[in-house]
Amino acid sequence: MKTVIRFSCGHKTSSAAWAERLAGLDCTVRDVDLYALDAALLAGADALLIGMHMDQRFLKANAGLLDDHVTAGGRIAISGHVAHPFMAGLGPVQPLDGGGIADLTISRATAHPIWDGVALDDLTFRRGVAGFYGHAWHAPPKDAIVIHTLGPAHRPLDFIYPLGRGAVLLHGGNDLWSFGGDDTTRRLLPQLINWLVEARR
Repeated sequence: MKTVIRFSCGHKTSSAAWAERLAGLDCTVRDVDLYALDAALLAGADALLIGMHMDQRFLKANAGLLDDHVTAGGRIAISGHVAHPFMAGLGPVQPLDGGGIADLTISRATAHPIWDGVALDDLTFRRGVAGFYGHAWHAPPKDAIVIHTLGPAHRPLDFIYPLGRGAVLLHGGNDLWSFGGDDTTRRLLPQLINWLVEARR
């Protein structure tokens, strides 16, 4: 069985509520305090979830561990605005040029299994308000595959890039695994976790 580590930072996190949505996947999700990060912990993990409320200075100080995990074949899903780039290939967050609905409208640049069946309107709007899924962008490395963009300038919001034998997913908004109400974003969590562990099958 594969292991996904979901880090928390300064507050307890429980992924127990995910059990029903992840039923049938050959994996377990462990909730671990970020400050327990070390080589031994990563040796027992197939993939990592790094959310938007993590201590990025601490992550940057441990960038070598994260890079090594991915280059050896692991996968990492990162959400949020990167203020202190903590992995090879990451750059700092960039503000949007504007703040109207047009600037926050999400377009799909490339189809990907994580977002299979997820409607663009359900990403752009949440209860009729735009911007929850993403309202800033990051410049991807040259070998990245851009999945979603923001606004008429098509600023990169979601992208995946290879690092050694593994891969890094950056979602430049609220935690990707936090979506999943009564719309198509409910598909995101199981499809994300499935993608994270498939490389180690």
